[in-house]
Amino acid sequence: MTAVLSPIDKAKYIAARRAVEFVEDGMRVGLGTGSTAAWMVRCLGEMVREDGIKITGVATSARTAQLAREVGVPVKTLDEVRWLDLTIDGADEYDADLNLIKGGGGALLHEKIVATASDQMVVIADLSKQVDTLGAFPLPVEVIPFGWQTTKALIEEMLSNVDVLGRSASLRLNGADPFRTDEGNYILDLHLRRIANPAQLSLVLNQIPGVVENGLFLDICDVLVIGNADGTVEVRDINNGTVEHERIDITDRENLFTDSAE
Repeated sequence: MTAVLSPIDKAKYIAARRAVEFVEDGMRVGLGTGSTAAWMVRCLGEMVREDGIKITGVATSARTAQLAREVGVPVKTLDEVRWLDLTIDGADEYDADLNLIKGGGGALLHEKIVATASDQMVVIADLSKQVDTLGAFPLPVEVIPFGWQTTKALIEEMLSNVDVLGRSASLRLNGADPFRTDEGNYILDLHLRRIANPAQLSLVLNQIPGVVENGLFLDICDVLVIGNADGTVEVRDINNGTVEHERIDITDRENLFTDSAE
């Protein structure tokens, strides 16, 4: 059944439609995780089915891999592919320097590994994710289950020595049980409100025993594609220092994507 896209889904779809224009035949493409990235995967599936483009996808989560296979995008592991031409993923927050907070979907470890194993990272988002200073969105930190409460205490103690507004951490839950990542780890969400020095925070977090990785993606994003519900899109290229504004016509394809929210 055909459904009308909500404004937020239309903005996500617009960003995804523009981002997949970076994908060329024969590319090895990192596939992000989350509701915005799901639109991108569906768009790639359409390119494979309708345009005959040949690509190899490397998924950042089990659910992304499942969706990719469902829409016809071939999937291999990063170990099989080794290096990627491009990764397209969403973000929970981004600032003017294209620094990101990611991990709201719990896939930050795989997402960071895949992004850093790529020649280029394109991030797709809408304007609601833009902030002047990172930190309004809780910062996810992946930790091993063993001694996680000690790790949490060490993190909260460390936060008293860095320039943030909030200093509490909470264990992410899945119902009554701890949320587990694809690697079987836990997620601690840090409620910081404002992060004055993301580079310093990322460094000290990853020095704490028990911490696997954090959701600060710094100096990784090359291009940001911002979609709007009115069909316009903004493309920011931090390497070239360019900002372009375009309009995407989706009237002919809108009914192909009726529900990709995760």
